[in-house]
Amino acid sequence: MSAHAHVAPVDYAALDDHALVAQVRDGHREAFRHIMQRCNQRLFRVARAVIGEDSEAEDVLQESYMRAYHKLDSFRGDSTLLTWLTSIVLNEARGRLRKRHTMVGLEQVDAAADDTHQIIQFPSKFGSEDPAVSAARAQIRHLLEHAIDELPESFRTVYMMREVEECSVEETASLLAIKPETVKTRLHRARRLLRTSLQGTLAATMSEAFPFMGQRCARVADAVMARLEAETA
Repeated sequence: MSAHAHVAPVDYAALDDHALVAQVRDGHREAFRHIMQRCNQRLFRVARAVIGEDSEAEDVLQESYMRAYHKLDSFRGDSTLLTWLTSIVLNEARGRLRKRHTMVGLEQVDAAADDTHQIIQFPSKFGSEDPAVSAARAQIRHLLEHAIDELPESFRTVYMMREVEECSVEETASLLAIKPETVKTRLHRARRLLRTSLQGTLAATMSEAFPFMGQRCARVADAVMARLEAETA
């Protein structure tokens, strides 16, 4: 066989996580790009939840990926690759947070007053929308993101992992080294704090809720006019 025989390119997108890890260990660095692409969304959200700021969360992500790449041989597959990487991101983010300031004792935070309020659940996916609806949706998302940023770090991280990334109670508890009951309590109180924070802001914009403008308005108006014309014909 010729020394210059063509080698078929690897379809990294078709490989599962363990196969990608094996490719990286064999020296195929491009496989690590695909690992990052698969995990970026959750890992950024987790870093962002702890740090509370976009640019430093990106720095945390980069540094965590570097650490993961160089210690990939220690990944044994006892947990999912995403869980393993999430643990690295949490350690990096918390390390930076400790350098930034002294954290409030978690026992004090967990002892906060409780109630039975629940935050309104915002749908995570939407169909096609006209520009007016999309603009309103973006505004609501901005308000929610700002309110989440204002949560205490311990609540913010649990909320992001459970509500946004839909991690299980057990996985969240394991990654944060807390009890499952604590996860449930912090999520409940995060919802309460969000509800309190958003109540005043959303009340001021309630008159703008459920906009019926643009293409939807025109479409219905045109349909009614067509039916009226048909009745008089």
